[in-house]
Amino acid sequence: MPFFNFEGNQIFYRQQGSGELLLILPGNTASSVYHQGEVDYFSQTRQAVSMDFLGTGQSQRVQIWPVDWWEQGARAAGALIARLGAERAVVTGTSGGAITALLTAILFPARVKAVIADSGLEIFPPGKLEGEADGRDLDNPGNAQFWEKAHGADWRQVVQADSDMLRRFAQTGGDPFRGRLAQVACPVLLTGSLADESLPGFASQMESMARQIPDCSVVYVNQGSHPLMWSRPEVYRRAASAFLEKIG
Repeated sequence: MPFFNFEGNQIFYRQQGSGELLLILPGNTASSVYHQGEVDYFSQTRQAVSMDFLGTGQSQRVQIWPVDWWEQGARAAGALIARLGAERAVVTGTSGGAITALLTAILFPARVKAVIADSGLEIFPPGKLEGEADGRDLDNPGNAQFWEKAHGADWRQVVQADSDMLRRFAQTGGDPFRGRLAQVACPVLLTGSLADESLPGFASQMESMARQIPDCSVVYVNQGSHPLMWSRPEVYRRAASAFLEKIG
């Protein structure tokens, strides 16, 4: 599997298929290993690539994650698009990866053809972020199995670094976009589930985001959990495929 250099650090990505580039971005504490299903599905019609953000998965470790971690991930995504020689890419992400996908479009408008942002929010209530960080049960066997598969034997360090970042980000107000959603110049599809208990005020936030992004479509359903991409893959893939066909 390949790596590329980003700001002096080694970033891992998995790559499959050929044609137009679709970049798939994981959520916080996940990694590209959990997106092999999306890579397999979308690589039937295009080049599907999923990356591990700095400090996660098989990418190089860092002890302290910056408070603008999602924006750092967007810079890495933009660098990978250039590294792969793609003129433009469709970028999709789920949960924290949805934030990064939209930030990639903001920072690199010439490199992003479209965005599919699944199960993400515009603003995270600080209390929600702190509760998420404080409530993680590292001794739960199911959680430990998930994180070990995502990151390997040092998964505790990865999760703790993410939790520390969330606490510090909460102190900034919990807004990763800082009023920049109107700068997204490409078509955007927002997806998610109204039953997702991880996303407080999801419907109202989706509406707010859609009103700000100039070219935005929204698909959400009553059933499912977090994220829609995994809890209702047939819904996500159907919506994403229709959107990809529409944008050409």
